[in-house]
Amino acid sequence: MLKKIIILICLVIGTSIFCCLNFVNKSYFPDKTKIQLASWGSESEIRILKPILKDFERENPDIEIDFMHIPQNYFQKLHLLFASNTAPDVIFINNHYLPIYANANVLEDLTPYSQEFEFEGLYNKSLEALTWDKKIYAVPRDVSTLVVFYNKDLFNKFKVPYPNENWSIEEFLDTAGKLTHLPEIFGISFDEEPLFYLPYLTYFGVKDFADMDSENYQKGLNFYSDLRNKYHYAPKKEEFASATMAQMFLQGRLGMQISGRWLVPKFREEAKFDWDVVSFPKGVVPLDSSGWAIAKSSKHKKESIRLIQYLASDSSAEKFAQSGLIVPARIQASKSKYFLDDQKPSNAKIFISIINSAVPTSVTVNFREVLDDLKTKTERIFNK
Repeated sequence: MLKKIIILICLVIGTSIFCCLNFVNKSYFPDKTKIQLASWGSESEIRILKPILKDFERENPDIEIDFMHIPQNYFQKLHLLFASNTAPDVIFINNHYLPIYANANVLEDLTPYSQEFEFEGLYNKSLEALTWDKKIYAVPRDVSTLVVFYNKDLFNKFKVPYPNENWSIEEFLDTAGKLTHLPEIFGISFDEEPLFYLPYLTYFGVKDFADMDSENYQKGLNFYSDLRNKYHYAPKKEEFASATMAQMFLQGRLGMQISGRWLVPKFREEAKFDWDVVSFPKGVVPLDSSGWAIAKSSKHKKESIRLIQYLASDSSAEKFAQSGLIVPARIQASKSKYFLDDQKPSNAKIFISIINSAVPTSVTVNFREVLDDLKTKTERIFNK
């Protein structure tokens, strides 16, 4: 009987506390400010982001986040939202598309908020990448450069020395040749998306990607094309069918693959062999960045600033870094145990050290059209 009375008293007290808390919550925050955040991202990326947003709401009970996940055709849909005056308050954006929106004057200039966003704790080149007309339009989340992933087991099998960060383009070519054992194994990946061969162009001195008739441009394209068509160190279309370069690498059919940090989680999980990363042969490597922007039309700029402060904080950056998915733009996070941990790749520090020699990709308002035009023009060159 006594036990039942105690349970009843606890229930009454618990209900009273809940009602009081609910009353207090409604009294202090009768109408939460709802801000909309738009982002692309894979399932693994969104699994990192959502808990961060929940933590933000918990620490900021006066704000509610309406998360708009657009996994496909992100920028096409973003164009429509801006055109219909229904743009989200906070927008995840990259440096390739940023000039379009900055030039259209639909993004808030974040330069005056340098103290609020602690720009001094970010890699300067990530800020440069998200700057247009001397104005910063997004707070960087990550920096991105391409590196060379390599299959150490294949290097060992064919007695090829591991590459080092000081290797030349000639050594790169020689290594690709020694790793090639047709018809099954190719020395180097080959992707017709311009993103993956821009480092070859910049190695040969290309600065303006729209100047396709320059001598340096032709040297870069010819070198890249020769990997497939002259030397046959890289696979032709019919030799990999519908497989991606990442899939071929995981199958042990590629000695080396040019790609970015985003492949690290996949390789950690699926690779059945030893692998590591090294920088692209010495030269000027393009650098890209993604970050958080605010729509100029937003009616909740103060709340949006608070959200970006949280998303761009050291603690949030460390959570993104821990996944292995990105190279954090925040310096402290990039040098923390969460990034330079004991997991693969062993040479993770290369993602940081190459930032010093990298240069933000030279983008224009029509940069995406430039890349599409380049892709069309090179289709014949790459498939002789």
